[in-house]
Formats: sequence, structure tokens, C-alpha cells
Amino acid sequence: MLSSAFADSPEYITRKDTPFMPSKITWNELHSSLPKHIFRRSTVKGVSYVVRDVTLAIVLYRLAWFLESPATVFFEPSNFLRLVKYVLWLFYFNSQGILFTSWWCLAHEASHGTLSSFALVNDAVGFVLHTFLLVPYFSWKSSHLSHHASTASVERDENYVPRTRSSFALPPEDRANVADYREAFEETPMCTTFRIVAMQIFGLIFYLLFNREGSPRHPPGTNHFSPYSSLFKPHERSGVVMSDIGLVFMVYLLYQWTKQVGFGHFFRSYCVPYLLTNHWIVMLTYLQHTDPTVPYYRRSQWTFVRGALASVDRPFLGWIGRVFFHNVSHNHISHHLFSAIPFYNQPLATACIKKILRKEYNYDSTNSFRALYRSFTECEFVEDRSDIVFYKNRSGHANRVLASIPSTSS
Repeated sequence: MLSSAFADSPEYITRKDTPFMPSKITWNELHSSLPKHIFRRSTVKGVSYVVRDVTLAIVLYRLAWFLESPATVFFEPSNFLRLVKYVLWLFYFNSQGILFTSWWCLAHEASHGTLSSFALVNDAVGFVLHTFLLVPYFSWKSSHLSHHASTASVERDENYVPRTRSSFALPPEDRANVADYREAFEETPMCTTFRIVAMQIFGLIFYLLFNREGSPRHPPGTNHFSPYSSLFKPHERSGVVMSDIGLVFMVYLLYQWTKQVGFGHFFRSYCVPYLLTNHWIVMLTYLQHTDPTVPYYRRSQWTFVRGALASVDRPFLGWIGRVFFHNVSHNHISHHLFSAIPFYNQPLATACIKKILRKEYNYDSTNSFRALYRSFTECEFVEDRSDIVFYKNRSGHANRVLASIPSTSS
């Protein structure tokens, strides 16, 4: 039972065993399948989701206060009630982490202008929500929109860009042997687990601070806090400065709050949910684009549609992902194709484009934690050459191959 729950899904296996043919579907074909009304944005509807998720987080925080109120001291002698208290704190950590992630997802929607038809409303909401989570909103928005403009491009993408054979100093493919790959990648399962946990907790922080897992085309020292970083265009620098000021103010508020409530309460109420939020954000974004069965393209083969289709839709956390992560993983392909569609209309957009895409639609119902481990161990590097590449694993093998393209010559 447990082994089947963590097995690769039928969709993944079928895709892996099917030689890949680059898509010839055009953006206009996909766009024509969509009803016009799904592009309409409603400020009332968009902001109502913000109000709902912020209210739930505040209510949950107020309930957590009860766990530390003087009245609960009366129950301390009871081991059973002490255990109940610990269980309730675990519930708080996980629930608040999910709600904070919902804030991040709503700020993500704001960056695309889909919460409201008014740009000021979008940026104001996105700025406040991301600043609370210590994310520089305008800086992140800039690199994120660049990611959307160049998804799955080896040369130009901004997130989870694959490293190449040469970056690991591996010999050419025709001369590399098992020992070469072992020297570069072999590690104990415990070490692999440790690196996954480190990526999940600190991955977003390191990306913002050091451009870790970002595009290698940027020079050392690239980050999301310097207005002169190569990530940003000159007209975006004022937004970067504004984001920095917001973060300084937020850190000051957290410092003053911690002085009042104590470090223990600050750690339990904010830090633990914050770190769990980082975990969910890294996990869902990593799995959207890092998969052994989806390609990366170099300049001669990349198109906007091909890049957008090099994503994977997943039923991430089931109904929780639908309700609180606002379809960010369930409908990620349609989001990349049509990011102007509000998140609450993306399920309909997905249903429409699936009729056009057919077998080119990438879906994977594999348990997300299994998929995380699979991608982490199977997606190590890509070749320095070839216009369409797939990740290769620690043995130097790709899980998917290109289909043979018939010659057009007579």
C-alpha cells in the first residue's frame, strides 16, 4: 500500500517512455480555444481571497496566543494535556505555514496583475504580502516576469536553470565512464536527504541573496537587493529600493515585536511558519519546471509556447493546493501560456487547452514528495550541446529521448 502510494504515476511513466517531439502548436491555436470572459479580472473577487486568507491567519494566530496564555499553565501538570498542547502547536505550524504560502501565491498573482484591473491595487497588495514574508516584492517581480518571458531557455531562463556537463568538469559524453559520474555525484542517502531539506528550508533565501539556482549568466554577487544587480533594468531600480526599504521596516517591526513577546513566541508564531512557507514555495516551484521528462531548449529551438509547455501540472496537496495555493501547481501550464488569466479561472483555461494539446499536456499525479526526491536525484545536468536537452541523472543517463525527425530531403 505504502509503496504504491509513492510509485511513479502512469502519466509520468507513459511520458518517460514516449520519445519527445517538439510542439508545433501555436499560441493563437491555444488562445482561440479560450472563452473571452476568463480573462476578466474582478477587484472584488481578487481582494476577497486576500481578505479571507489574511483573516484566517490572524484568527489562527490569536488562537495560538491561548496556548501561551497564563490560563494554560493550570494544565501543565497533566501529561495528557501537555501532549495535546504540543499537538496543537504542530497544527498551528503547519496551518499557518500553508496560510503564509497562500499570501505568497496571492502576491505572485498580483505581480501578474490578476488580482485587480488596477495596477496600484495589485502592487500595493503584492508589496504588503511579500514584505511580510521578507520577500522583496518588486525585485522578485522583475526576475519572475523574466522567467515567464524565457521559460525553459538554457540561455535566458532565470529559475532552476540546469547546469551543464562542463560546469561539473565532466569528460565529454563519449569518454566519460562510471567512475567520472560517481566522483561528481555519488553521495550517501543521508547526504542526499540533508541537501533536499536544506534546499527546501533555505532555497528561497539563498536564491534572493546569492542567486542560487538562478541563471549562471549573471556575475558572482548577483542578488535581489542591489538596485544595480544585473537582474534589473535601470527603470526598475526604484522598485528595488522601495522593496529594500519595506524589508528594513518589516525587520524593525519584527524586532520590536520580539522584544515585547519574547524570542520563544516570535520563533513559534512567525519563524517556524515562515520556514515552512519557504519549504512549500521551493517545492512547488521546483517541481513545476524540474522533471526528467520535460525538455530545455537552446536558442534555435526555443519558442514561447514550447517553453511554457515545458512545465508540469500537479495535484499538489490536493484540495489544499486548490484552495490555499490558488491553483499555482494544478494549472501551471495554462498560467505560463496565459498569465493574464486570474487564478480562479485557470481551471477552465486548462480544460480548454488540454483539448488542443492532447498528449503534449504534461500532468503528473505522482506523490509530490516522491516527485521531489525523483527530480532531485535524476535531474543533475544537461549536455553542453544539442538544441533540445533533457536532464541526465547521476549515471549520465537521460530518462527521455528525442524522437527521430524524418528527413525532409527527397
